[in-house]
Amino acid sequence: MSKRLNGKTLFFTTSPRSPLKMIPEISLLADNFSGKIWNKNTQTAFIELLAKDPNFEGEGFNGDLAFSARDRINRAPKSLGFINLNPNIQLTEVGKLFVLNKRKEEILLRQLLKFQLPSPYHIQGENNTFWVKPYLEILRLIKQLETITFDEMCIFAMQLTDFHKFDLIVNKILAFRNEKEHNAGNYKRFYRSIVIRELREIYAEEIANNRLETRESTDNTLQKFINTKRSNLRDYTDACFRYLRATGLVAISHKGRSISIMPDKIADVDYILSNIDRTPVFVENMVAYKNYLFNSCVPKLYTDNKDNLIDYILRHSEKTRNQVECLDVEQLKDLRDDIIDENKNSIVQAQIKKLKSYSLYNEVIDTYNEIISDELYDIPLMLEWNTWRAMTMLDGGCITGNFKIDDAGQPLSTASGNVADIVCDYGEFGLTVEVTMQNGQRQYETEGEPVARHLAKYKKTANKEAFCLFIAPQINEACVAHFYTLTKTNISYYGGKSIIVPLPLEVFMKMVENSYSAKFVPTPEHIKGLFDFAKNSAEKSMDEKQWFNAVQEKALTWLSA
Repeated sequence: MSKRLNGKTLFFTTSPRSPLKMIPEISLLADNFSGKIWNKNTQTAFIELLAKDPNFEGEGFNGDLAFSARDRINRAPKSLGFINLNPNIQLTEVGKLFVLNKRKEEILLRQLLKFQLPSPYHIQGENNTFWVKPYLEILRLIKQLETITFDEMCIFAMQLTDFHKFDLIVNKILAFRNEKEHNAGNYKRFYRSIVIRELREIYAEEIANNRLETRESTDNTLQKFINTKRSNLRDYTDACFRYLRATGLVAISHKGRSISIMPDKIADVDYILSNIDRTPVFVENMVAYKNYLFNSCVPKLYTDNKDNLIDYILRHSEKTRNQVECLDVEQLKDLRDDIIDENKNSIVQAQIKKLKSYSLYNEVIDTYNEIISDELYDIPLMLEWNTWRAMTMLDGGCITGNFKIDDAGQPLSTASGNVADIVCDYGEFGLTVEVTMQNGQRQYETEGEPVARHLAKYKKTANKEAFCLFIAPQINEACVAHFYTLTKTNISYYGGKSIIVPLPLEVFMKMVENSYSAKFVPTPEHIKGLFDFAKNSAEKSMDEKQWFNAVQEKALTWLSA
């Protein structure tokens, strides 16, 4: 079923937040429902199966299960051409590649560049507002302006509903930057006034005619209307940032909350902007549009050209032209990927060397303070990455973060849902580290069971004693009770007793500070001592509160004799 475009701004798929998280879901759909009709029965069956899947990150589903299924599949998987739902459920050619091929960034990029408004999936509304390939024009905007902040993208770039408005949007952003210079020290108030001004202009007709209804609310005031539209634009901007980030073409400044083209991808972007037509295609021809959307070979990218690949390899390796000219494009891409991976590994090893010398101590602590103060763009990702840095600095062992990094060694996306955030191998024993920004009951609902399952999975794989460190700004009482029970209870499903130590972030930061200030080099035995204490204390404590307090006190003096 097609969707009618009645909005006044761009929109981007907000579910799933990370495009790579589509993969296990479309695989599950294809493996179990291929050839079937996509209706309420299959939708409900799919969502029930998804809730039981170990790759699923969430709390389960309530209410209209069929709607939940459509919400997950009819958006990104369908709109980007990975799944065909009519006449029946099928994984498309490009969908199969997205699931199985190792170059997922390249496959995703092609599909994002084909996403257009309008299309047979998104029919033009009464106002004929849309005529654009959104990701293509956003890339063009970033390239022309060199960098765009989250706020600029949110209130200005989201107005780029027709590529003919490109220069208008550029001029709006430049004017905003000029105004901002005259409002230094008062940015929040200034930005809010700009948001209200722009939204009043965008929705002038609705406001004039008092059409201020918003979904799932009976509050029809202008303030509620403006706040809802602003919130929606923030969600769409966040989705746009994340999906572009997953292509590897752009870099995110977490502190500056801005997006720019990766220096080594400028040639790729220039090629895209010069060669891909800005005009939407096959707008009223569903068959032709599907053939185009499902075609894994279009559009052509910079890296599809053999000469471009050879040029990159010769500039970034010691290979000679004679060694590479005989290779085909796929072999050249493999070689290029190997070079990129080697470079990433070198960058990470250099970071590890600095961390172990404590030369990055102040930077790690500053980053934690910025996380606590909500000063960074993607705080859950930065918490994972910074905790990997802290654990690397804290003591010996091989510390592996399961988050993904980009070609420059910077954090790209959080760990997948079926593994621990960080794994520490200390030889005789191991440690999983889980971090979260969730608090309250939601912390228990989303983290409680997966934390124990990840630890059990690691114990089985590593075949040695292992523990878990759970870190959050605040620890929910239900999590404390749950981990206390697991520490005391022998559960076969989890491989015996699960020693999981919950620590508030500030207590963990104090552990890092103690390590930095110590007159000796901490060893893995020091960290093991904390978990041995937690295990013994659980047997002696009257309840989970006494145990939690004792564990925190021990953590604050973990390097004492």
